Amino acid sequence: MEFSEILQYIFAGIKIGSIYAMVALGFNIIYNTTGIINFAQGEFVMLGGMFMVTLSKLMPLGVAFPIAVLAVVAVGCVFERAAIWPARGASVITLIMITIGGSFLLKGAAMLVWGKSSFALRAFSTEKPIMISGATIQPQTLWIIGVLAIVVIFLAVFFKFTLTGKAMRACAANRAAASLSGISVERMVLLSFALSAGIGAVAGIVITPVTLVDYTCGPSYAMKGFAAAVLGGLGVSTGAVVGGLTIGLMECFGAALRFEGASTYKDGIALVVLLIFLCAKPSGIFGRAAISQLKKF
Repeated sequence: MEFSEILQYIFAGIKIGSIYAMVALGFNIIYNTTGIINFAQGEFVMLGGMFMVTLSKLMPLGVAFPIAVLAVVAVGCVFERAAIWPARGASVITLIMITIGGSFLLKGAAMLVWGKSSFALRAFSTEKPIMISGATIQPQTLWIIGVLAIVVIFLAVFFKFTLTGKAMRACAANRAAASLSGISVERMVLLSFALSAGIGAVAGIVITPVTLVDYTCGPSYAMKGFAAAVLGGLGVSTGAVVGGLTIGLMECFGAALRFEGASTYKDGIALVVLLIFLCAKPSGIFGRAAISQLKKF
């Protein structure tokens, strides 16, 4: 394999891995605040792309972007108020099952609204590829990487320097103590779903110009984002980014294998990684939050 080919697969891996990283960050935010895993996270990605496609036909991309994100944030808030909060005394497994049901509900609603067709979105800037050492990189890929960087910086500043962010961290550390300190756990849980939905929407919007979006794409993003979160360490933001990029690169290099059918099974790489880490090292690379430590919400 020539250097230009290797570089091309690296660019592709970073592009899709950045999306997985943003999905994993959404998983982590809700997990840290509530102790549950939201398997409807992939539907937030799908809805972000769908809303953006519709709104882009009515207004400029720069205006449609924040409106699409806010629309998905509203969906996330309604989902939390209608499904999660009323069942807050239930077991973690029950709450996770509710999120799976919510995933099916949102998927069905998207099918009713947008139909079964796939939709495309024009690139944010020029579509002329950039040549680097014989490999090409799409300008939209730079948008994806830049948006991931902005999301990571925003979350770091939010959780470290704002009172609300510190309150969410307190809920993650000890929900009972946070409540006794006057922190509204109810608001923090709602905010965690809003943030998670917003990040998912952003991921869906920036990836749609390079891959079509339809009502069925959510579960795939959810599975791969969850695998990235587990690989990096569930609840660890740095781990989400590392895990997402790692799985993205593994998928692309797996597709580069020369034997027949290799590219067909590349989507199974995330599942294999997930199973290996759940069995061998559920705490992930950064080793903080294990699946066995899921706590009652």
